[in-house]
Amino acid sequence: MSSDMELHSVASLLRRGRSLDQFSTGLTLLAALLGLGQWLLGRIDPWLLLFSAVLFTLGVLQKYWALRVAFDADLFQRVADGTQPLVERSQALDQALVALGLQQAGRGGRPWSERQNGALRLLRRQSLLLAAQVILTLGFILTSPWLAFSG
Repeated sequence: MSSDMELHSVASLLRRGRSLDQFSTGLTLLAALLGLGQWLLGRIDPWLLLFSAVLFTLGVLQKYWALRVAFDADLFQRVADGTQPLVERSQALDQALVALGLQQAGRGGRPWSERQNGALRLLRRQSLLLAAQVILTLGFILTSPWLAFSG
């Protein structure tokens, strides 16, 4: 069974997702500005439009995972800060999640190690989407001088 310190550690790791989300939000806004700016200027470059659309889509997907990670971070922190025995806190959490329709009734009572692995998997998904945004942006920056010569 997990200790309170493990729960605090996982909550702390999950809170790092906020920094990832802020960086991704900047890239997503850049994508939106690039895409909308083309229409405002009346010059539409298909490659730039495609880049903007893909970068924006990755940002929206990342935002979804960021919301899930932030929710889990708050839940882990709340459970870790509780004063009742961990078993009682787990049961109360399961009851609340089932009552809100966020968890199936049969999924309750899972070990905390499984819950921790699931929450950290969400953080990895969020990180991978941000990495895809960064790689796409860097790739576009590095290839954009060559686009002027090809078209």
